[in-house]
Amino acid sequence: MNAVKVSGTLVHRLQLLAVFWCGCIILGLFTGNIVRVLSSLGIMGLVATSIFYAYMQRGVSRSRFTPAYWSLMGVFGIHAVWGVLTQAGNWDEFARSILLQSPFLLLPLAFWLLAGLPGRYLRGLYLFFIGLVTVSALGSTGYYLLHTAQIHKMYLQSQIMPTVPDHIRFSLMVTYAIAIGVMLLWKRAVQPKGRKPLWAVVVLLIIYQHMLAVRSGLLTLYVLAALAIVALVLWERKYKLAVLGFALMWILPMLSYAVLPTFHNKFLNTQEDVGRVEQSGSANNYSLVGRIYSYKVALEIVEEHPWVGVGRANMEQAIAREYKASFPQITPKAYILPHNQFLFNLVAFGGIGILLFTVLFYFPGIRVWPRQAPLLLSHYLIVTLSFLVEYPLELQVGLNFTLIFLLLALNGQEKPSESDLTWRPV
Repeated sequence: MNAVKVSGTLVHRLQLLAVFWCGCIILGLFTGNIVRVLSSLGIMGLVATSIFYAYMQRGVSRSRFTPAYWSLMGVFGIHAVWGVLTQAGNWDEFARSILLQSPFLLLPLAFWLLAGLPGRYLRGLYLFFIGLVTVSALGSTGYYLLHTAQIHKMYLQSQIMPTVPDHIRFSLMVTYAIAIGVMLLWKRAVQPKGRKPLWAVVVLLIIYQHMLAVRSGLLTLYVLAALAIVALVLWERKYKLAVLGFALMWILPMLSYAVLPTFHNKFLNTQEDVGRVEQSGSANNYSLVGRIYSYKVALEIVEEHPWVGVGRANMEQAIAREYKASFPQITPKAYILPHNQFLFNLVAFGGIGILLFTVLFYFPGIRVWPRQAPLLLSHYLIVTLSFLVEYPLELQVGLNFTLIFLLLALNGQEKPSESDLTWRPV
């Protein structure tokens, strides 16, 4: 009996340690410029803890989501297998890419070895993330208030106020923090005394998202809002709330345009960007034009290498050659990789590789069906929309943000190690 008690206590402590390492990974999303290795330490610590946890449990807990974890590991396999295309002189780039993509192997492995964490731990991690996003947003707002005129001018020059992490990734985190906060409130998964502060944080982040005025962040926010309105009408039958949400979707952009100079200036800058798309030389100075031409260059390469691509390690050289041949007006310092994750992977891995990536990456979302998984769905939508305008999986912050919250939502679907009447984040 005493041995069982000791074993149970150790398992509980291992779960707490796993939560600590998850917290380090999440905190590392915001400390890349200060402690760059924090997320990596968190990943290694989580793997070691999970292995020991599985050993103490005498094996891996049975889970219907085992294939989902394996499928995410398969994304790493694509990068490893396509390494055979690496040309002489590019092996250092291949090694860097493999190291960057290693979380696709390590994090799913760690969560596969772990059983379902207690719901209170998962809720704590999500609230921790919301807190970090809020602190970062307040810091960014403070900087804006101290440099108002300078920042207003920046927004007319395709620049954004400083954020931690970078503005594109951070705008996506703001949207996800809003989604988490709304679900925790809707499901009454926070203590009564914490509901008003959480509501205040959600409202603050919605206002901040409009003040930050990053196109990716606003797009994800309004797509999720539209999806929420559909859910309110079709499943919840909350028609008055749906009408209120629909009205806010129209009022907030117009109000932001009228009262927020950053939003107003970003709108004007976007109009100017769009008006210069036909002038290839504008790619040297305008971000949106630059992205359009990165797509054109990528598609030219895909026509030449349609099935297996050019290989991830060879991409920069292939892109540079195509820029020089097709758009000589664009200077080398303006050469950029295709700002679209699907197109990026199509160039690197070809049609075969992009098909494998799509199946493996989205399989966890399919595996959950028909269970409800609002946080998993929200995260998949946010990440997918970001794929259309960026390549987040080629950056440490983007990759870790993508994976840790997919896996936490999957863990929320697992059978918990302790009973809990409160909503379990999924």
